[in-house]
Amino acid sequence: MDFHPKDLPVSKTYDLKDVKDASDAVEDMVKLGFNNRKEGFRVLMPKESKLAKRIGYTVTTGVTYGLRQKNEIRDIRYWTYHYDENHYAIVLISNKGLTELGF
Repeated sequence: MDFHPKDLPVSKTYDLKDVKDASDAVEDMVKLGFNNRKEGFRVLMPKESKLAKRIGYTVTTGVTYGLRQKNEIRDIRYWTYHYDENHYAIVLISNKGLTELGF
């Protein structure tokens, strides 16, 4: 990987506090969709390890499941990284959009 996920273009950032927020963010991401987008979505999570793992799992599996329910392409790439001293972040973007951006 010759770039950092923070360098990817992001159309919307979700600042999540709990798993309920994660479910709402997943619904919104699936509704907005990933097809024909050259930007992704950023999810910020608190740096509490167990909560971050639950939120991350909810987001990644929820997006895949939601896209499958809509019969959309599920070719999504994501990275998890330290965003700042209080947050972890996940950036999700379609693989096609990533390729079009030259990464």
